[in-house]
Amino acid sequence: MKKIEAIIKPFKMEDVKEALNEIGVEGMTVTEVKGFGRQKGHTEIYRGSEYTVDFLPKVKVEVVLTDDLVEKAIRAIIDSAKTGKIGDGKVFVLPVEEVVRIRTDERGEKAV
Repeated sequence: MKKIEAIIKPFKMEDVKEALNEIGVEGMTVTEVKGFGRQKGHTEIYRGSEYTVDFLPKVKVEVVLTDDLVEKAIRAIIDSAKTGKIGDGKVFVLPVEEVVRIRTDERGEKAV
């Protein structure tokens, strides 16, 4: 099993959700986050003064999947989140050692 964490632009969330649903991903956790990568934020002018916005709003999508769905999910996220502009985000893939469903005490892939 693997956990995919994707950091994407907020307006792409609905597209990513639909793309993951189409390949059979049943659940996900979504968190509004702030951060920056290579773009290092941007400058804005407010009441005549210039200031730097370091942390930009992003959305973090987390899903835990069986190994057979991982590549499909990565492709679905990339295809639906890509704008071609700086700040499109990143996809991280991490190993998951164990999953336990609290309600039923099911473990492993059955709990996903």
